[in-house]
Amino acid sequence: MTDLHIRHSAALLSYLTGFTNGNRQSAEDLVQETMLRAWRHLDSVPAEEENERRWLFTVARNVAIDSIRRKRARPPEVDLLETDAAFGAGPDTTTETVVAIDSLRRGFRGLSSMHRRILSELYVQGRTAGETAERLGVPVGTVKSRAHYAMRSLRAAVA
Repeated sequence: MTDLHIRHSAALLSYLTGFTNGNRQSAEDLVQETMLRAWRHLDSVPAEEENERRWLFTVARNVAIDSIRRKRARPPEVDLLETDAAFGAGPDTTTETVVAIDSLRRGFRGLSSMHRRILSELYVQGRTAGETAERLGVPVGTVKSRAHYAMRSLRAAVA
C-alpha cells in the first residue's frame, strides 16, 4: 500500500485538483479517500503498474463524482469570514441596529392608536386584512389604507 501511494499519489493529486477547482486541501482529501478505497479492495488492484494506475484513476474519478454529488445534495458551506463581509458585520452594524430600533420605537409611539392596533393585528398577530377588519369593525379597505399610511410613517421615522 505504501508503494502504491508513493508511485501514484502525486499524479492523483494533480488529477483531482481539477475536480476541486484548484482547492488543494479538498484534492488531498479525495486522494486519501481514493487510497482508502484501494486499501479496502487491495485484492482488486491489478498487478501490472500501468493497469494499476488506470484502476486508481478510475477509483479517484468515482470518489470525486461522489464528493460532488454529496455537496450538491446539501446546502453549501459558507465561511464565517465571508458572511461577516457579505452582511457588513462589524462594530458599526451594532450601532446602526440600535439606532434603527430606537427610531422604529419612536415612530411606532408617534402613530395613532388605530394605526398601532392595525399594525399589531397584521404584523404581530399575523392576521389577514379581512380578519383584522372583522375584529376592529371597519371595512377591509380602511384596514389596508391605514396599514399603508402607518408603514409609510414608520419608514420615514427609521430613515
